[in-house]
Amino acid sequence: MNMMREKEADIEIGKELSGQRISTKTITMIAVMTAVICVIAPISIPIGPVPISLGTLAIFFSIYVLGTKRAIMSCLDYLIIGFVGVPVFSGFTGGAAKLIGPTGGYLIGYVPMIIAAGMLIDKYDGKPLQSVMGMILGTLVLYAFGTAWFCYSADYELFPALTVCVFPFIIGDLLKIAAVAVLGPQVRKAVKKIG
Repeated sequence: MNMMREKEADIEIGKELSGQRISTKTITMIAVMTAVICVIAPISIPIGPVPISLGTLAIFFSIYVLGTKRAIMSCLDYLIIGFVGVPVFSGFTGGAAKLIGPTGGYLIGYVPMIIAAGMLIDKYDGKPLQSVMGMILGTLVLYAFGTAWFCYSADYELFPALTVCVFPFIIGDLLKIAAVAVLGPQVRKAVKKIG
């Protein structure tokens, strides 16, 4: 019976990937996760030009809940909602200026972060060690995108930018990764049980 359900789920995912259709349930899950990101991501602590944000926490959870492809869809929905001016970015801000401003690379960097982290989280079905490695890889990709854009838009050299954009966030990001590594697999199992 379980194998039959798994086969049906694989067929459903295959149809999504080939562009044939997306089920109502999938659309609902993407919408719910987008709403969760929109609620959690604006919560931040300003410590300089780049604030401490819970955005990465919500994005990593979206990979566990939705899988990589649908987490990207949810993230793109979030970015569009913020782009049109809804205050869902850090510090309850929104608008195109935020996306093209000095910290915009961190927002755009969520998409490659999902791809990098999701490769390992999905491939190893949320196993802790591989998932942690995936989230660390994803965070490094996010740092690279965000810092490169920050250097360009704020006219910073690399090392001063790292002292503002990366070094103050490493411990907090590791704590977020640890929290998701512990809770994410449980969330994924619960979602799979629901169907």
